[in-house]
Parts: sequence; structure tokens; C-alpha cells
Amino acid sequence: MESSTALTRRLGDAKAQELVRAHNTIVRNALKAHGGSEIKHTGDGIMASFPSASGALECAVQIQRAVAARGVGAHGHAPLLQIHIGLNAGEPVAEEADLFGTAVQLARRICDQAGGGQILVSNVVRELAAGKRFMFSDRGEFVPKGFDDAVRLYEVRWREDS
Repeated sequence: MESSTALTRRLGDAKAQELVRAHNTIVRNALKAHGGSEIKHTGDGIMASFPSASGALECAVQIQRAVAARGVGAHGHAPLLQIHIGLNAGEPVAEEADLFGTAVQLARRICDQAGGGQILVSNVVRELAAGKRFMFSDRGEFVPKGFDDAVRLYEVRWREDS
């Protein structure tokens, strides 16, 4: 979720928790529909794993469209619930129902770069989805915290008019 701490301070705990529940429902429904597995809840987000990059992309698009369908906030302001999604692909280390390793760490850093309503992916994800129905826009390179090399990011163009 985008700016969950600020939302909690602005709305209060009870109203913010309603948004967390809405987020959880949207994400879990999409995971179920696209073969994803919830690895853990992070308080204001969900870490998930997929057997394919295209399944992860389809899930991410469904999540963003479901959030967008909730509409704008009061008085035409931005929606209260916004989700930022980062995707990477690789071979994580599985231990005690959790996933670890460079692939997971990079996915987290990519997610941190995404703004509300964005889906950012690594070049690996883009290449794995080549030839599928997804459209991407190059968002340039960044050097993730804790990494030595720059990583090129691509934004998934998920809106109907993209």
C-alpha cells in the first residue's frame, strides 16, 4: 500500500485498517485467480510468489484495475487506497515457508521504486513475458540499495487505454 503510515495518521487506526482489509481482499482474490502463493503479510503489503512471470503480471494488472475501480477519494481527491507493485524473477531460497535471496531482495527494491498505481518490473520479467499481451515502458536504470550494479526498470502499461 502506498503511504500506509501517513494514511493511518490522517484517517485513524480503524479507517486505515478498513483500507488494509480492502487491500488484502483485492490482492488475495487476484493471487487465487492467477496461481500465486501468499508468502507473508508485511503489515501494509503482501509478498507473493508465482510459477510464471506472466501469471505474476496478470495478477498485478488485476490488482491495479480492482483498486482503480474503487474510484477516487472524496471531493475528487486521489484514491485513498493506492498500491505499488514490484516484480522480479529468479531462484529464491525457500526456508520455513518464507523466501530469501537476491531475487527477493531485488523485488523489494523494485517495489520501493514504484509509485501508487504503478507496476515496475525487472528486465528479466519483461523478457520472460515477451510475446505475451503485456506492454512496457522503459523507466531507466537505478542502483538498488545493497547492489553494485544498475538495474533497468520497466513499467507495465496496465490501464485500458494504454
